[in-house]
Amino acid sequence: MKISEKDFGKGYHLITLENEHGFRLSVSDLGARIVRLGKDTELILGFDSAEEYLEKDPYIGASIGRTAGRIQHGHFTLAGKNYQVETDPATGHTLHGGPASFEAKKWEYTIEDGEEETSVLFKTLSPDGEYGFPGNLTVEVRYTLTKDNVWRLTTKGTTDQLTLFNPTNHVYFNLTGDPAQSIDEHTLWLNSDHFAPVGTDVLPTGEIAKSTGSAFDFQTPRKLGDAFAASDEQKDQFGGFDHPFFLKEHILENPAAKLTSPDGSVEVEMSTDAPSVVIFSANFGEDGPEMRGSKLVNHGGITFETQVAPGAEQFPDFGSIAIAPMQPFESATEFKIKLKEAN
Repeated sequence: MKISEKDFGKGYHLITLENEHGFRLSVSDLGARIVRLGKDTELILGFDSAEEYLEKDPYIGASIGRTAGRIQHGHFTLAGKNYQVETDPATGHTLHGGPASFEAKKWEYTIEDGEEETSVLFKTLSPDGEYGFPGNLTVEVRYTLTKDNVWRLTTKGTTDQLTLFNPTNHVYFNLTGDPAQSIDEHTLWLNSDHFAPVGTDVLPTGEIAKSTGSAFDFQTPRKLGDAFAASDEQKDQFGGFDHPFFLKEHILENPAAKLTSPDGSVEVEMSTDAPSVVIFSANFGEDGPEMRGSKLVNHGGITFETQVAPGAEQFPDFGSIAIAPMQPFESATEFKIKLKEAN
């Protein structure tokens, strides 16, 4: 496995792993994020410098925490004690753990090289009281590239107090390699028959709704453009998807989702032990940023944010995101990339 490191600007670093097939994974200590993935074609959205991430969109590709998604009014209760965490003044809610959280941290990192796979291990400490969250939380995020073109993402968290922890990775895929092309012609299969409806503020309502027969039904592979064109109140309020999907199975041995490029030459198979995945279809309209020489179009990417569904701190049916000193957190997601001849 080839390993290289270089300056990424603003004091941050870019670390690239390349296997014997020429398949590459590039990551940065800015937000413990993925920056590049692919061989001849770039498969994910990203920028060429730390400065661009900080100025244009710090969430793209980043590790997200302490809590991915939104906490209504920044309020939650743990063991009978009420907590108030920092909110966005524009919305009154907490997004992705608070302003300039995991995605803006400079993470410590080490490289672990092996014959079958190579990893970059990122570590950080979220101190007790950061943005109002209790407990000193130690976090490890491991990015691994295998010789078989698998990107494995493992996250661990330990705390010295009862606290909330619901991390994810905010990767965006576009298998054409061109952010100026929408994902409409991509095909998606998803092992899910329920999703969480959300309000116009993107907060889950607490309902768990059946997706079968709706715009949210990907149990049979379908083009994303067909789903975007379907009439559906939930989909229409955002012009796309920004929703948690509950997975029927969540074990690494079985795929939870498959995304296929328009020409069939690239397939990304995702598996996870997380119970849900938030799918956001980059509904930026005309406000997409300039990215690697092109303007990001509406629906220019799709996320697979594996996690417990946002809202779990108030809706127990979604799952639990509380962790305690004797109950550390660990979760893994794998993306297996299959490169084929074009149709």
